[in-house]
Amino acid sequence: MAKIAKTNVARLLDKAKIEYTLVPYEVDENDLAATHVAEQLGEDIRTVFKTLVLTGGPHTYIVCVIPGDDEVDLKKAARAAGLKKVEMLPMKELLPLTGYIRGGCCPIGMKKPFPTFFHKTATDYPVIYVSAGVRGLQLRIEPHALIDYVGATTADLTKE
Repeated sequence: MAKIAKTNVARLLDKAKIEYTLVPYEVDENDLAATHVAEQLGEDIRTVFKTLVLTGGPHTYIVCVIPGDDEVDLKKAARAAGLKKVEMLPMKELLPLTGYIRGGCCPIGMKKPFPTFFHKTATDYPVIYVSAGVRGLQLRIEPHALIDYVGATTADLTKE
């Protein structure tokens, strides 16, 4: 079995002594959806979370981590963050702001820490999956450990 290269995310978790597993999957450049990742992993899509970055105006950013097949509700996300409104960060701003590309965005290890919110269902599972910071690699981790580590809160963030 090929050795999996440690990502910056993995090094940060090692340093914090947080248990996790790196799980590789086949990347499809034409299908970066979390549903594809869940199928590749053979896991329930509700346990595979995607990391979205939203903006509430100049220099105001929040991170929302939601189940892979859900859509973020911008009003709920804004309310969770105490902002008037938020919108998705334009794709071209993702890499310069976070250091991550689409399909490889992780709530751990962004260039700067941003207020982070996990969908309230994250803690319903013994483990969840989030990107390990690169396409083709997921992080299997206990949700409370992850939420505590990034200083996140849980909230209802998705459309009904």
